[in-house]
Amino acid sequence: MSVTGYELRLRPSQPPTPPVDAFTIHRSELSTGVELAYVREGVGGYPLLLLHGYPETKRIWWRNIQPLVDAGFEVIVPDLRGHGDSGFSSTDTYDLVTYSRDMYELTHDILGHSHVGVVGGDVGGVVAVDMVQRFEGFVEGLCFFDTVPPMVIDDYVAAGIDIGSIKAIADGPTGDYRRRQGGEPDVLAAELSTPALRRAWIAAMYGPRLWASPGTFTDADIDFMTEPWGDEARLRAGWAVYQLGYGRTAEEFPILDRKVEIPTLLFYGADDQVVGPDFIHCCEVAFTNRVGPLVIPGAGHFLQWERADIFNPTVAMFFTSLRSKV
Repeated sequence: MSVTGYELRLRPSQPPTPPVDAFTIHRSELSTGVELAYVREGVGGYPLLLLHGYPETKRIWWRNIQPLVDAGFEVIVPDLRGHGDSGFSSTDTYDLVTYSRDMYELTHDILGHSHVGVVGGDVGGVVAVDMVQRFEGFVEGLCFFDTVPPMVIDDYVAAGIDIGSIKAIADGPTGDYRRRQGGEPDVLAAELSTPALRRAWIAAMYGPRLWASPGTFTDADIDFMTEPWGDEARLRAGWAVYQLGYGRTAEEFPILDRKVEIPTLLFYGADDQVVGPDFIHCCEVAFTNRVGPLVIPGAGHFLQWERADIFNPTVAMFFTSLRSKV
């Protein structure tokens, strides 16, 4: 019996996926003129902002929204600008700090929250860290998983972490998407000339590229996740952050050069082939007030979906404990 087969047999069934229209989609226009689409459920509970990454939209949280509402939270789930159902930037502005400022304006200025808890992986995790540092006191607690840890390089070296090995993992067997999306987006876009081809590019990341643990996304799940990506403009918006490493400019640099001191719950998907296991050791250094990292079996890069049975109650317990102390 293969290890993969063993894991597939023993992985518990996950919560059923709500239909695409299960939640009301709200829309608000930011001061920049960009319209953000978002789910907001459980109004009146402690506010939790759930931030998606790439190749995701707010749909990656579909298995998490209602359980967190049932646990007493106001759950706010936006699409980043240019993603999912959100509007595009008229100035082609897509970068980490812009996303961070968008999220602050939505939750603080528009929805009226003086504080939030933030949950984020992949690009959303990096945006969350910038929010922690940029808007002091606004983010009271953080859940952070499967993404780029803060860039406290000297501290990592002092802890004996091999920075070269981290880069080697990033450039490993799943890393060509960074080069293609970041370095040759026009060539790649020309190859992905139809909605079906664009969706197939994204579908591979939920399937054979092994971002996910094998078997955690059915064909129906992948169809659900890829539907928003059939549009070329949305695909290009999703690629923008990768182009920052290939000459694309950003108006501001994200604040990633310091440790995170607020209470943080850390997860890592044991089968993640995008973010290597040195993520665990880096997080042990970069987060000074942490629970974890908790390594989740049977989950890869999309662990909030793949192991919602673990993710939902653990996140709920962490933020319930946190809010009782603030």
